[in-house]
Amino acid sequence: MSRKLASTIIALCASFLSVNALADTFAGKVLDGEGAPLIGAVVRIPDMKETAVTDGDGCFRFILKTSKPVKASVSYVGFITDTYILKPAGIGNPQIIRMSPDETALGEVVVTATRTPKTLKDAPVVTRLISAEDIARTDATNIQDLLTEEIPGLEFGFAMSQETSLNMSGFGGNAILFLVDGERLAGETMDNVDYNRLNLDNVGQVEIVKGASSALYGANAVGGVINLISKEDKRPWHVNINSRYRSAGNEWRSGGSVSLNVGKVYSNTSVQHSTVETVRLTDAFDTESKIHEVFGGSTVNVKERLTFRATDNLRFIARGGYFFRTSNRANYTDHYHDYSGGLRSVWDIDDSRNLEISYSYDQYDKARFISGNRTDDHDYSNRQHIIHALYSHFWGNNAITAGADFMHDYLTTYQFTEGGNHSQNTIDAFVQFDYSPVSWFNVIASVREDYFSESRSNALTARVATMFKLRPFSIRASYSGGFRAPTLKEMYMDFDMAGIQMIYGNPDLKPERSHNFNIALERTGHIRGTHLGGSYSFTANGYYNYYNSRITTTDFPGDAFREEGAIYCNEKGVKVAGLDINARYRSLMGLGLSASYNYLHVGGNSIDSQFSQPRPHSATWRIDFEKRLCSVYKFYASLSGRYLAKPVSRHDTDEAYSLWKFTFQQQVWKGININFIIDNLLNYKPDIYYWNSAPTTGRTYSIGLSMDIDDFFK
Repeated sequence: MSRKLASTIIALCASFLSVNALADTFAGKVLDGEGAPLIGAVVRIPDMKETAVTDGDGCFRFILKTSKPVKASVSYVGFITDTYILKPAGIGNPQIIRMSPDETALGEVVVTATRTPKTLKDAPVVTRLISAEDIARTDATNIQDLLTEEIPGLEFGFAMSQETSLNMSGFGGNAILFLVDGERLAGETMDNVDYNRLNLDNVGQVEIVKGASSALYGANAVGGVINLISKEDKRPWHVNINSRYRSAGNEWRSGGSVSLNVGKVYSNTSVQHSTVETVRLTDAFDTESKIHEVFGGSTVNVKERLTFRATDNLRFIARGGYFFRTSNRANYTDHYHDYSGGLRSVWDIDDSRNLEISYSYDQYDKARFISGNRTDDHDYSNRQHIIHALYSHFWGNNAITAGADFMHDYLTTYQFTEGGNHSQNTIDAFVQFDYSPVSWFNVIASVREDYFSESRSNALTARVATMFKLRPFSIRASYSGGFRAPTLKEMYMDFDMAGIQMIYGNPDLKPERSHNFNIALERTGHIRGTHLGGSYSFTANGYYNYYNSRITTTDFPGDAFREEGAIYCNEKGVKVAGLDINARYRSLMGLGLSASYNYLHVGGNSIDSQFSQPRPHSATWRIDFEKRLCSVYKFYASLSGRYLAKPVSRHDTDEAYSLWKFTFQQQVWKGININFIIDNLLNYKPDIYYWNSAPTTGRTYSIGLSMDIDDFFK
């Protein structure tokens, strides 16, 4: 070997060694919010023009000519593209990156509208999805808090005895079916379920289907379905503890959850406790106001969800829950209890067939206490046993789904003669055909038959929904039927309402019926080539409901056995027409904009019972910004609000109003999040407090702390 060649080889080796002495390994793992790996996520380091794609475990790896932290952009379809700080593998090996879902991507899977999994963009029935990310950003305690902020055309107000009353697009609480993982709820007060039961611990998403859905869900799905779906964490273990203080009523909310994935078993346990003092709105000498104070009280909510994966194709899901609430009135205290449980088996027979069988139990009780002693004159207990079966067969892009249910409904209440009891059995069966002959067209047809033993009535309902994809637009059109069978209370009530009048049930009531027509136009896309590039979605949805034979009360002149008062009856229907407009935009730099508007027109007998105080115009909006400044600090800031026009009402005291809210959330270290909220930012106060006025005395403040203990060790 010549001296010249030897020196060249030595120089090359020295150069190689010097380069590698400066190089370092940067490794990480990209996960979704529940800890599942994202396969095929793109990781880019713009400053060094390096790109990597995550493998089957969500992992990536770079060898870079630096030992200093670098900025990396991570993108994945359906998730927000964000910038993260990568450190050498020796510091925190490997680095965990959790991505947030993109609200405008429409790639999320929904199940409520079709009873089978379908991406939001492919569902032919218009569905509004509120994600876990949305829930965290609102810092809502229960479903009432969440829906009030997110959905225009929906309003919670007060009924008699300051019970909560819902109005959604002209329909009241007994026409909107609330579900938890597809299961019904027992108990009601003033035609509404106890919304305090529906807290948001361990809720992965909320799906809202406006319009009749009885062809899939039967009674009460006249005006829509709202389904709370539990999340199942993929992480080996997760522990969260949280607490929030709110100045209005010195409200404290504290709770926590523990989830474990051990072999074939997944368990999630959550506990939440809240207390709030009575809030004085106005003095007792204000004779124009109907509401003078908002009663305080406390709640306890405990939930357990246990999943056992017997095989790769068979799993069993057991759940149990306990709920307790007190409402502190001026001279008495009302106590509310609920006990729930259920067992579901899910069998993936093969790649094309699936079978679910489930049993659920729900018992909701109410009692009144005076000076700590139970009075026994306001006792109430509703118990439901439900057996359910659902079979699905898929081939290509097509599917057929068939199901059946049996429900035993038992009710004893002080509103029956001498506190008696009644029960009813309900049997139903349904079938749905999902047909997609080409990629741009989908049609779903459903038919269902329900039978009710006590009223000896049956109901046949149907639905047809179609979807056309004409890029960049999607068009949805549907007809759906709905019904609501008379309840045991409406058939057998015999109640003296505080000496004001007697109210009588009517065993001859017929089911309520509705016919819903819906057409929607949707456009989604991406803005490219600018620093404000990102994704957007726009949806306009027009609907018309004809609601007939609705159950309400009318004057009763009295007879030989009963004094005069009011009696339940069927009367002519209500015509509800409206328009929903939703627009969302999310930029790559973290800026988000969203706005929703609802126009509502109600004709017929609309200003009483469940159709009280519809508002012709309402809107919600939000502008927000999210930014990660380093590996341990990220902030989210938003300014949001809602507007409600003056309702269509007999009352001159009703008024239009808007409420604004400022939210500032920070991740200050691994797993530690601090929330600060100013609600009613502009300090709005109603001149007169009516049933559907905003129950506020002005600006309020809240501060909260949430800690994910498992993140401390990552």
